Amino acid sequence: MSKDKKKESNPKKELSEWQKRNQEYLKKKAEEEVALAAEKEKEKQARKEANSKLLEEAKKSSSQSDEEATSPSKEPSEKEEKPQKDDHKVNEEKEKKKKEKPAKPKIAPVHIWRAVSILVPSVLILLLSVYLLTPLSTIKNIEVKGNSNTQADDIKQASGIQDSDYTLALLLDKEKYAERIKSNHWIESAKIDYQFPTNFTIEVKEFDIAGYYVTGEDHYPILSSGTIDSSPVNLLNLPETYLTVTFNDEQQVKELITGLSTISEDIKSQIQKIELAPSKATADLLKITMLDTDEILVPLSELSKKLPYYSKIKPQLAEPSFIDMEAGIYSTSLADKLLQEAEEKAKKEAQEAEKKKQEEKEAEEKKQQQQQ
Repeated sequence: MSKDKKKESNPKKELSEWQKRNQEYLKKKAEEEVALAAEKEKEKQARKEANSKLLEEAKKSSSQSDEEATSPSKEPSEKEEKPQKDDHKVNEEKEKKKKEKPAKPKIAPVHIWRAVSILVPSVLILLLSVYLLTPLSTIKNIEVKGNSNTQADDIKQASGIQDSDYTLALLLDKEKYAERIKSNHWIESAKIDYQFPTNFTIEVKEFDIAGYYVTGEDHYPILSSGTIDSSPVNLLNLPETYLTVTFNDEQQVKELITGLSTISEDIKSQIQKIELAPSKATADLLKITMLDTDEILVPLSELSKKLPYYSKIKPQLAEPSFIDMEAGIYSTSLADKLLQEAEEKAKKEAQEAEKKKQEEKEAEEKKQQQQQ
């Protein structure tokens, strides 16, 4: 009676949806484990049977070989058939094992190219680093060509190339080093060529010598750039004919060379000497003496404009002449010019003598007045 009351008082609780699903999942899992265990048991049993068959076949083959050894009356064909069958089975088993082995996965070409793109630059950087750390990286053989008035060492010094500079740096900055060479006043242009592995050639073009600034016995080259070199030339190295200049004002010399650059070679080749001869009206008046002793007066500022007329005047001159281009253009013979200069000189001397005599007379009169 008491038990029935307890049952009535404790009725079964209903399961929730989650609990029901959990029970179904556990039930399915248990069934799957049972099925899996059964399959494993079957595979194990099959392996045992296969092993037993192999053992039986091995025993049979060994017993048959013993029988064949003991009974030579059997035909050779019967002896050969069974080994052939066994070999066939062994080959089949080997093929099965090969098939069962998983094939090695192939590397995609994309990964290969990625590896190459990383490895190759890395190797090159490593080799470059090793090269830069060795003395080989600074070996340079430098040759200078085209210089006649400058020393090769002076050109190398102007370039700024040091023995410690990397060969690779010189190769990459050839234009920069070539531009530096032009700091030498003799060099008009420069170029650096490279020959593998460490050979460099500096090819230079020097300014021409337009004339010589002469003071005393020293002759200083005047370059076609208008610069006067600071070192005098050995007199033995002077050419047979050359133009001489007797003034060294930097601005005037540059203006002279610029003006002469527009004059024809026929006229320039006849010029022997150029000197300043300023007058009251023209401060930059030049006196040009030609090889045939003709003399020309022409303003420096009008040199390129007026001097070309000399080629037209020259055929009309019968004797050495004086051509005045200061204001207009007229010519006279040197003899007449010398006579005129002598007359002017005598007249000037007479005027000075007269002036001196007058000054002495005035001084004497002044002295007499003081005595009185």
